[in-house]
Amino acid sequence: MHTLINQLLSRADHIILGKSLQVRLAVCCLFCKGHLLIEDIPGVGKTTLAHTLAILMGMNYQRIQFTSDLLPSDIIGASIFDVDNHTFKFHPGPIFNQMVLADEINRSTPKSQSALLEAMEEQQVTVEGKTYPLPTPFFVIATQNPSHQLGTFPLPESQLDRFLMRIELGYPDHQAERELLKGSSRRSLIEKLTAHMSAEQLFVIQQKVIDVHVSDALLDYLQGIIAYTRISSDYAAGLSPRAGIALLHAAKAWAYMANRDAVLPEDVQAVLPSVAGHRLKPGSHDSQAIVAPILENVPVF
Repeated sequence: MHTLINQLLSRADHIILGKSLQVRLAVCCLFCKGHLLIEDIPGVGKTTLAHTLAILMGMNYQRIQFTSDLLPSDIIGASIFDVDNHTFKFHPGPIFNQMVLADEINRSTPKSQSALLEAMEEQQVTVEGKTYPLPTPFFVIATQNPSHQLGTFPLPESQLDRFLMRIELGYPDHQAERELLKGSSRRSLIEKLTAHMSAEQLFVIQQKVIDVHVSDALLDYLQGIIAYTRISSDYAAGLSPRAGIALLHAAKAWAYMANRDAVLPEDVQAVLPSVAGHRLKPGSHDSQAIVAPILENVPVF
């Protein structure tokens, strides 16, 4: 499986140039069954990354463009009257795909944003009192523009907390940008991509991630991090139990991707900015700076 994972990462790196860490974090998020938020300015490859991962992992993919006039029914679906049968028939919306790209999610109103809450938390949607299960696997990758840009609605804490990770792509370095300027368009390269992994293989990886060993000493370190965020004056509110579980799952996936059967403190430190940054200070642009005091003050047991 690790050869398969390394090949997948290599193919993704061929599309998303100069962003190996961000690609690896995105794959890590999917391996531990999490949803991913990508925040950055337009034009740096957020949508390209989501589309690339969907194809390589062999998943059904649907993009939803979030706008100020988007309605919840445009996401979930709606019941439409069937004249022939004289009954209402539910027509599923784009949420009924294995991977959903919520593009520019903060350009829609909070009412439309909330349409994703049940889907992301329980992998189901409820319409007119009836519950419909979503496909397996199911992932939401959302892109978000910086909150200072015009026409944006900040995501509430409850929505942010549904995303296991938040990453930022940033501008490419000099060499990567030169390759972008000289090479083929990313869209044409994506069109040539084929599935590199099946749903069954992804399920096997997710199960192996669950089985990665976590020692008591590592749990002490993890709980030390969580406790520090709750008592430190640097943060208005500390990490919730759900955030702690998310951090543990991400660290296990990171360890598995490194071909290890046990989690090390370095695995926790590697994923901490992406898992904790948006929970400790929603909307901040520097996750690394947010978690820096934690890494400096919490001892490794």
